[in-house]
Amino acid sequence: MTVALVTGSGGLVGSESVLHFGGVFDRVIGIDNDMRARLFGAEASTRWLSARLTERLPNYRHHDVDIRDEAAVGRIVAAYGRDLKLIVHTAAQPSHDWAARDPRADFTINANGTLVLLEAMRRHAPDAVFVFTSTNKVYGDTPNRLPLVERETRFEIDPTHRYAAHGIDETMTLDQSTHSLFGVSKVAADVLVQEYGRYFGLRTAVFRGGCLTGPNHSGTQLHGFLAYLMKCTMAGRPYTVFGHKAKQVRDNIHSADLIAAFDAVWRDPPCGEVFNIGGGRAANCSMLEAIALCEEIAGRRLAWRYEDEPRLGDHVWYVSDLRRFQARYPHWRITRDIRRTLQDIHDGLLAREAPLGLTA
Repeated sequence: MTVALVTGSGGLVGSESVLHFGGVFDRVIGIDNDMRARLFGAEASTRWLSARLTERLPNYRHHDVDIRDEAAVGRIVAAYGRDLKLIVHTAAQPSHDWAARDPRADFTINANGTLVLLEAMRRHAPDAVFVFTSTNKVYGDTPNRLPLVERETRFEIDPTHRYAAHGIDETMTLDQSTHSLFGVSKVAADVLVQEYGRYFGLRTAVFRGGCLTGPNHSGTQLHGFLAYLMKCTMAGRPYTVFGHKAKQVRDNIHSADLIAAFDAVWRDPPCGEVFNIGGGRAANCSMLEAIALCEEIAGRRLAWRYEDEPRLGDHVWYVSDLRRFQARYPHWRITRDIRRTLQDIHDGLLAREAPLGLTA
């Protein structure tokens, strides 16, 4: 029997991983205790998606377990042992803003939880492949030192800079910057995953993601900006933009393209390697551009307001350079641009939340 384990299996990337690898492995094990509902409120709950996975996939087994619970996680991994071929670790406290409310919870979920999982793998399933979703927040606010040019709807990097053509690569320093507490906890986890690969010879890969999004995203005010932006547009809710004249730029990768990258790593695993991952130059937008697209797709105006004070450590411009990953896995590419991604988010929200007041 071949087994894949997915943490955060009720979340956006976790659920897409379950669906994809459910067709690859004999069994998929999910770990998710709906921490999002406790962090962000009922509308962020992932229980609906966990229930859907259980109903639709006969080879899926769900465990309502906290990833910080060393004994429980150890029992799950030990139960499958060397049958466990892949671990996709997406469970996290994912919000830049929320981390400051409870730094201990943020750090123990993101750093300690990752250590618990790595140790369980090392002891019971050392031949498995470990895929970790890190974040571009590990670079702190270093991207804000880049030479930026203000344009009508966005900030852009100076066209003469080496990052202009392809975006920010993995050589950017992690030091001497303001990370946010969320960034700190993810740095710790990021480096742990690298070290377990390099020191213990485990097959681990770190994906430093830009904005990860898609139709199954349970977006909230503090996390999942494109999904929440579309939800607010469709439901007539107010939305607040913080700082940078609403011209801050993010690259956004559709969950389907991210899972395709995970699959590539599973089939040809590295040891302790790091990859920047995101929409890159093919899929990025500013807040102003995202608002305009949401309004166009939803067919209604968004009631948004602007606060001049930006969030601490927030990036003004961030686009991922994908060339390192594409050099290792040349058959992988971005297949969904921002418009296609937002259309998928719109359609997904409409399908599952129309009874809650969302309209086309």
